[in-house]
Amino acid sequence: MRKIVNLGIMFLMILGLTSCAGQTLIKKADLDVQTKMSATIFLEPVGLSKRNIYVNIRNTSDEELHIESRIKDVLTSKGYTLTQDPDSANFMLQANVLKVGKSDLRESESALAGGFGGALIGASLSGNSYNSTRNAGLAVGILGFIADAMVEDTFYNMITDIQVRERPLTGVNITQQQNTNVSQGTGTKLTQKTTGGKVNWKTYRSRIISTANKVNLKFDEAQRELENGLIRSISGVF
Repeated sequence: MRKIVNLGIMFLMILGLTSCAGQTLIKKADLDVQTKMSATIFLEPVGLSKRNIYVNIRNTSDEELHIESRIKDVLTSKGYTLTQDPDSANFMLQANVLKVGKSDLRESESALAGGFGGALIGASLSGNSYNSTRNAGLAVGILGFIADAMVEDTFYNMITDIQVRERPLTGVNITQQQNTNVSQGTGTKLTQKTTGGKVNWKTYRSRIISTANKVNLKFDEAQRELENGLIRSISGVF
């Protein structure tokens, strides 16, 4: 009888190890970081004498990040000269980190598809842990519940909007028209229209999404790699 009981326990353990939690633990044991840009930005090549740039990086997320100085270091290594005077710059880089936190693939894909200035949706984290119902008996259900409670398929993402400006080439004229819809509460929307003649900048906008995924991932482990992905993507534009 004891042998039968032991065999039964071993069988239940095998079932537990082959559950969704067990498969996730094996497949996502290593940190996976991906960075995507919603739209490609192409800048005109210029000589070293014209590679002066004004950089303004903001962070309105809940996390303290360390990216601005690192972005500046990469730009200077590529031959760009930093300036504090926008009027003397030939290039301008502006970026705002909108959100950093737990997420899921649905939110990341939606934020990327929305592009620069697109609305952000709240993450639905119900899919991050595999709490599926098992019908193989009470013992298997308890074992699976314990395994699932210990294994979480965790996503963190970093959502950043960037705006890059460059001076037009000699003889190129740029005109601008901008339409803006601003919500005023739940029942009113204010529409603003801005028109102008010749402007001094060619403007490009894009959104960058960096996503980190691993079993039981903590933000401290993901932060550096998320920052690295964002910095590589921004510096790659230049």
